[in-house]
Amino acid sequence: MIDTTAIIHPEARIGNNVWIGPYSVVGKNVEIGEGSRIGSHVIISGPTRIGSNNRIYHHCSIGEDPQDKKFQNDVQSELQIGDDNTIREFCSINRGTASGGGLTRLGNNNWIMAYVHIAHDCHIGNTNTFANNTTLAGHVLIDDNVILGGFTGVHQFCRIGSHSFSAIASVIVKDVPPYLLVAGNTAKPNGLNREGLKRHGMEQDRIELLRKAYRIVYRDGLLLKDAIEKLDSLAMLSTDVEQFADFIKVSERGIVR
Repeated sequence: MIDTTAIIHPEARIGNNVWIGPYSVVGKNVEIGEGSRIGSHVIISGPTRIGSNNRIYHHCSIGEDPQDKKFQNDVQSELQIGDDNTIREFCSINRGTASGGGLTRLGNNNWIMAYVHIAHDCHIGNTNTFANNTTLAGHVLIDDNVILGGFTGVHQFCRIGSHSFSAIASVIVKDVPPYLLVAGNTAKPNGLNREGLKRHGMEQDRIELLRKAYRIVYRDGLLLKDAIEKLDSLAMLSTDVEQFADFIKVSERGIVR
């Protein structure tokens, strides 16, 4: 199931039922889990660990050196990819750097469309969708169930909360709290991601409490510290609001507002 033109380093570890297409190169210290399919002309550099049942399409660059001028090859630098991810054509995912803990991580069940770039030290959760040409700078954190519209750019050290959504060509330079819809350059809040929440089965009463939380932060004209105080009482009624408030409290970069 490995094409005769593919080049596989003798120290690479290839699981059962792995398919590797023509002219792909799998380097030293690479591990590919069972059932994964690698397209043609894919370059996988190590140290990289790829889990089971992933689909990596043609012309991807996976696990290459980070694009960081400070990077030295003698430091620990690794890429970890979980299970059941789809990575479409011409994507690039770089390994980590010493300043970011030496690790870039992609979780499970993510849908990564063509021409997406995931830079060094990004940590990405599960069941996310990145549309074509999405670009993540270094040290970006993405939680779960996030959708980034095509051509979205995310500045380094930003965090994107669960169930949030960015419109096409958004430029995100601040943290995006969970459940939000953002748009623009630079990205601004445009309400809750209500459609996404409904699709994930969130009941209307839970959404209504989140709408109240949104109004406190974004519509009532409060200073952020005063909004947080007001959120705390509402958070007693809703774990969703509690997650929303906790995200804002720990944000180091500041939130979109």
